[in-house]
Amino acid sequence: MRASLAALLLLLWAGTANAHKASTSYLFLTVEGTAVTGRWDIALRDLDYALGLDANNDAVLTWGEVRKQQARIASYALGRLIVSADKSPCTLSVQNLQVMDHSDGHYASLALAGSCPHSPVSLSLDYSLLFELDALHRGLLNLQFRGSQSGIFGPDARRLRFNVAGASTASVFRQYFHEGLWHVWTGLDHMLFLAGLFLPAVLRRSGKKWLPAESLRGAFAQTAIMVTAFTLAHTLTLSLAATGVFSPPSRWVESGVALSVLFAGLNNLIPMVYRGLFFVAGGFGLIHGAAIAGGLIELGLPPGGRVWALLAFNLGVEAAQLAILIAVLPPSFALRRFAAYRWLVLLPGSAFICFAGVVWLLQRGLNINLGVPFL
Repeated sequence: MRASLAALLLLLWAGTANAHKASTSYLFLTVEGTAVTGRWDIALRDLDYALGLDANNDAVLTWGEVRKQQARIASYALGRLIVSADKSPCTLSVQNLQVMDHSDGHYASLALAGSCPHSPVSLSLDYSLLFELDALHRGLLNLQFRGSQSGIFGPDARRLRFNVAGASTASVFRQYFHEGLWHVWTGLDHMLFLAGLFLPAVLRRSGKKWLPAESLRGAFAQTAIMVTAFTLAHTLTLSLAATGVFSPPSRWVESGVALSVLFAGLNNLIPMVYRGLFFVAGGFGLIHGAAIAGGLIELGLPPGGRVWALLAFNLGVEAAQLAILIAVLPPSFALRRFAAYRWLVLLPGSAFICFAGVVWLLQRGLNINLGVPFL
């Protein structure tokens, strides 16, 4: 039972944000000759957390409070970004500050300008924003330097290097494969949806009863098919949205993700569909794919690496899901005949998934914050 409970905790673990609302900044830079220009969008909620911008502590951050702290914001940001031309530091300053809206809230938009000591052959960027406060933070880079290039900063990728030849296919593939893994392992809504599928994987429904699955191979194969159907559908809408073919309203998509989580948990408590679940997984996969496309759109995938980046990202998603399945299924299968598995793992786990789905549906559909920790 300890092994099964540990598996459940693995599925329910997450940080303070879900996969589609993770802490993210957007850095747009152009380097032409010795001139450096650009824009850096940083979430106001992150800056408030780091700098305490809400002066009167009323939980409402106003433009006046942000404007008064412009110098502190600029100093904090510039202290965590170094641009170097062939190992020689470039100067960088904040020209002005505005507030911009992204799909997940209000951002401080810093207009950047500077210069390098000479026209660079190679360019390196060192980024350390918020990593000391949030290990899940990511910085999405859109760089115009002898062509369009992109990158993703993380705690283990604080420095990115570019040259006139651009990034290699292998480096693009490695980077986005890693981000696909990260997308699954750090996203609470994605993890809870998978949990709703995995918790009953070692059981089968017969009338009003749950019966133990007959073989581990059969349970694994059936669940792997669901995971693959989810990933294929996920890949389809992610690719269409990231390449600009369609752009569904963010609130509808995020509400659809919440609805998928609610259904995954409720279907274990009050079985509505227990055959052909791979069709259900595929249908909700379409929604999840559209939900994460916004970040990739704003990242600005380079034309030469777009296909490899999307392929690598989705392969990373599939690998992460199968890794979780391999970790969870064997201990669950060993305990499937015990009533304690149903009463201590399946039912309370599914109830928590339902609760999270309801909270997210209300918050995303009605645009209100219910103040539930971690959700």
